[in-house]
Amino acid sequence: MHSQTKRHLSPGQLDALLRDGTGVGCRVEGELSDGWFSAVYRVRLDDGRPAVVKLAPPDTAAVLRYEQGILGTEAMVYRRLADLPGGGVPTPELLYAREEFVVLSVVEGIAWDKAGDRLTRAAEAAARRELGAITARLHTLAPEDGRFGYPAARSGLLAADWRTAFTAMVEALLEDAERWRSPLDVPPAEIRELVAGGGDALDEVTEPRLVHFDLWPGNIFVDPAEDGTHARITGLIDHERAFWGDPAAELVSLAFGGDTGPDSDLVAGYTEAGGSLGSGPAFQHRLALYRLYLGLLLVVECGPRGFGPTHLAFCRRTLADAVALVRTAARAAG
Repeated sequence: MHSQTKRHLSPGQLDALLRDGTGVGCRVEGELSDGWFSAVYRVRLDDGRPAVVKLAPPDTAAVLRYEQGILGTEAMVYRRLADLPGGGVPTPELLYAREEFVVLSVVEGIAWDKAGDRLTRAAEAAARRELGAITARLHTLAPEDGRFGYPAARSGLLAADWRTAFTAMVEALLEDAERWRSPLDVPPAEIRELVAGGGDALDEVTEPRLVHFDLWPGNIFVDPAEDGTHARITGLIDHERAFWGDPAAELVSLAFGGDTGPDSDLVAGYTEAGGSLGSGPAFQHRLALYRLYLGLLLVVECGPRGFGPTHLAFCRRTLADAVALVRTAARAAG
């Protein structure tokens, strides 16, 4: 995906950057162009290891407020997952991390969105159940300082309670929308009113947990059997959007890969692994607010990233649907 936030380097420049920052150079094998934010390269390090290098945007690139310092967030998540007692969350190994880049081990398999119709229905269901269990283990991670919001200090989006943090996250996007003249179709005042109306529901969340918030099938790697009868999840990637918040927010991106309802395979796996997402009108109200947040994010980022009209139209529809969902959930919550 083309994005104005990607920092493209020649093979010689990338080799020099790594050599200067880590003492280990590389030979570029190719660019991995599927990402939407950072430039990513498949390389072979001097010591023979295959690796993936992800670059932070250039200093001149326009980024949203929540995106400031998010490559550091990704490195933090890899470190925390590596130290997770008992493991259980497959993910690349963090080999090197600097302010300008991270170097990761290569994940086996293929992205789930490229598996296509290679998996049988039973294999798909079993993999969704496994994904639920992995997500529950991911959600055992908590911030060391007990605060909610985006981990990168540069964003300035951390707070002592979830209502305050989430409201600030939405406000930051609205300010970015004004800066980039993003076509929201919904007055910012109405979005603020919808978020404020969910304050009591947001207050029910009292313990921050790590939320990936980008677990669509392209960020989940699987190793499918040749006959499609089963598939092993080999890695979750692209943790840069992660924040400390309500685990229920994870269902928003997970829904792009299949059913996330209370009777779904994913929730069954999540519950069996000890996770608890909640239920009832307040839970549904929060879930609708998180969909609103994602819809707003998708529309606003189109400006600085330079995405075209077709993608922008999809993002605007996503936001409009989310606004309608929040209104319905607010009425149901009373």
